[in-house]
Amino acid sequence: MPQNKQIHLDNRPQGEAQVSNFKLVVGETPALKDGEVLVQHHFLSLDPYMRGRMNDAKSYAQPQALGQTMGGGTVGEVIESRHAKFSAGDMVVGMGGWQQYSVVDADQMGALRKVDTRQVPLSAYLGAVGMPGVTAWYGLVKIIEPKVGQTMVVSAATGAVGSAFAALSKARGCRTVGIAGGPDKCKYAVEELGFDACIDYKLHQDASSLSRALKEACPAGIDGYFENVGGMVLDAVLSRMNAFGRIAVCGMIAGYNGAPLPMTYPALILMNRLKVQGFIVSEHMEFWPEALKELGMLVASGKLRARESIAQGLEAAPEAFLGLLKGKNFGKQLVKLI
Repeated sequence: MPQNKQIHLDNRPQGEAQVSNFKLVVGETPALKDGEVLVQHHFLSLDPYMRGRMNDAKSYAQPQALGQTMGGGTVGEVIESRHAKFSAGDMVVGMGGWQQYSVVDADQMGALRKVDTRQVPLSAYLGAVGMPGVTAWYGLVKIIEPKVGQTMVVSAATGAVGSAFAALSKARGCRTVGIAGGPDKCKYAVEELGFDACIDYKLHQDASSLSRALKEACPAGIDGYFENVGGMVLDAVLSRMNAFGRIAVCGMIAGYNGAPLPMTYPALILMNRLKVQGFIVSEHMEFWPEALKELGMLVASGKLRARESIAQGLEAAPEAFLGLLKGKNFGKQLVKLI
């Protein structure tokens, strides 16, 4: 069995996460038992939710254990199998974590899934046709419930979730507006992802200024908002929501370092009778097949062409992850391991 490089969480962040919170270790890959599969990872997914799990705090998921491999989504190839449903050479997606290889109990529900790479690239199963894409689908379809002609807005618009949201929203006949950081990202959002408009939040110092930009981009107001950021961005969007608007709360990346994110005018929720609902996509596995089918068709047809930021080698994962938290990535953040 091969030697296996892993990245562990060595200590918990005090405020902003640092490279020193992580530790590279090398270990032996255990021999397979009956029902297990050895997977060599080709790509590792880096996602904002991982920052919350680094804290020892009550949340929707157990904190990442110290001295253990960081959890995360992976795609790769089956190298050896002692399970009847998997064979060497199968391409699979799972939660192998920040390491080169994983030994997977393939009998565990949802632990490993075969994927078809003939029309959809392997890496896309960690982004557009993976957890981020399904996240966008669930928030839009099941919480926001868009109608033709309505206006949809998403923050972190050029990331993995935002990219999928644009394709899904446009497919439903909605005006779709993004909020992103920097002119290059906004240009990409409109010219490549199909957004009707994109607002560069970095040009705005406060919620009032951003709200004015939203008024121009959304002249009929906002009917649905997919929240990834929080803070000033949420305040600005709330001021432009239409009556009976819907907000799907997926993330609050502005507060992931522990700083509180107070809302300036929460009374707007009552005044406009808004539906504001947080969700965790892993709690809605019954909808994944439907979502993945639509997302796969969008990618295969070229209607969803999500960009990827790829760091090279496992050792690059911590720096790439910290960059993701600061918006330095352009599209889905991956680490290429092979």
